Amino acid sequence: MNKAEIETIGSKIVDAAYCVHKELGPGLLESVYECCLIEELKKRNLTVCSQMKLPVFYKGKQLEKEFIIDILVENEIIVELKAVEVLLPVHEVQLLTYMKLADKKLGYLINFNVPMIKDGIKRKINGYF
Repeated sequence: MNKAEIETIGSKIVDAAYCVHKELGPGLLESVYECCLIEELKKRNLTVCSQMKLPVFYKGKQLEKEFIIDILVENEIIVELKAVEVLLPVHEVQLLTYMKLADKKLGYLINFNVPMIKDGIKRKINGYF
C-alpha cells in the first residue's frame, strides 16, 4: 500500500473518531468508544481487527507473551484508544512500541475523554513514511 492510500485511510479514521465523539461526547468507558469507532470504520468500508493479539519476539525468539492492539485498520494503521483525564507520555511510547513490534508506519492515539476531540488525537509515525 502506498503513502497516499495510507493517508486516505488515516483521514477516514480521524473522521470516524470525530463522528463518535460528536455522538457520545466524553465520559464513557474506552470499550464503548471502541465498539462505536469500529462501527464507524466499517461504515467507511475499512477492514478492522479489534483486540488483535500479536506475538512478542526477543532477539529473534518468540516468547510466550503477546501484546494487544486495540484496533488495526486495513492491516496498516494501529489505533490505540483511551478514555482518560490526561494522555501521558507512556501512552505515546506504548503506541510507538506497538508500531515498531508490528512493523507499521502509521498510528493514532485517540483519547475520547476530552471536550474537543481534536485535542485528543495524536498521530505517530514509525520511521520514514
